[in-house]
Amino acid sequence: MADIAVTNIPPDRAAVASQWQLIWWAFRRHRLAMVALVVTLLMYIVALVPGFFAINDPYLQNARATFHPPQKVHLIDTQNGFSFGPHYYPMKLTRDPETLAAIFKEDTTKRVDIQFFGRGYEYSVFGLFNTNIHLIASPDKTTPLLLFGADRLGRDVFSRTVQGSQVSLSIGLLGVFLSLMLGIVIGGISGYYGGRIDFFMQRLIDFVLSLPTIPIWLAMAAALPQDWPATLQYMMITIILSLTGWAQLARVVRGRFLSLRTEEFVAAARLDGVREGRIIFRHMLPSFASHIIASITLAVPAMILAETSLSFLGLGLQPPTISWGVLLREAQNIRSIATAPWLFMPGCAVVVAVMALNLLGDGLRDAADPYNK
Repeated sequence: MADIAVTNIPPDRAAVASQWQLIWWAFRRHRLAMVALVVTLLMYIVALVPGFFAINDPYLQNARATFHPPQKVHLIDTQNGFSFGPHYYPMKLTRDPETLAAIFKEDTTKRVDIQFFGRGYEYSVFGLFNTNIHLIASPDKTTPLLLFGADRLGRDVFSRTVQGSQVSLSIGLLGVFLSLMLGIVIGGISGYYGGRIDFFMQRLIDFVLSLPTIPIWLAMAAALPQDWPATLQYMMITIILSLTGWAQLARVVRGRFLSLRTEEFVAAARLDGVREGRIIFRHMLPSFASHIIASITLAVPAMILAETSLSFLGLGLQPPTISWGVLLREAQNIRSIATAPWLFMPGCAVVVAVMALNLLGDGLRDAADPYNK
């Protein structure tokens, strides 16, 4: 991707601007990255309070809605007199007289209006209080709105996809945070001190990089007891993903520290009696913080895909925990592919999240050096 130059900025303003201001001016000219930033923020807002954006209880089973297809939302009603407003029609279940296959048809004689900020099932907000206010709600609980259809147990795929975003997106952030801490500490010590410490650290990094990632993930995930609670499984899967994701960042940090430790500002800090920890974290790290931020945004999609892959294979998170990988396990058999293709909707959410984060990372990487014309 071509480098982004900061243009249309008055010279006097650019001369006194900070590095972060120059990065932002360059970044906002990257249209795809700006769109990706908006999409990423929206997805994390949904993941922050998934119960508010879900329509139905993601754990509620409905035997009458097994493999219920997605429903359309209408704005104009001409079946029951002309009226305007978001609504949907309940679907009647019938059977094909020859194959006995389930056929769902809209019952246009019964209109159900969609309510905004209406009341539905009760959910917890940050574990502080419970509420039943939802962005979209249906007043008719006997015929719920199923935007993405239902699975084999009649559970709402849309609500489960929204609920699964909380685990899948947060495990990426937490995993990258742990990898970032390991990479900065080990890479920083290796590059700052050099000598035998550097030699030992580099052999450790070489060993981690030589490990086959997927088999190691599978082996460690398979070793987890299946009877562990969901929260403990979540933490262990995050740690497993982090243990193999720090080495590449550590090598980059080590190289930057090797080049910076001979700079004048570092020598001046040493002569001034500044402690080594302060030199590392207050003087050296901020000089390439933009590169670290870009690395983080590019590493989060890899963590999301890793969790999805492990859960899809049955070696990651287990039901009743809801994540995108767990939901995609519903689409493993031929019947799901043939009769219920809407079960792949969590996979579409994975694609959107990964593409948005990758484009965001590309934009940050290109804007990290705003002086590059």
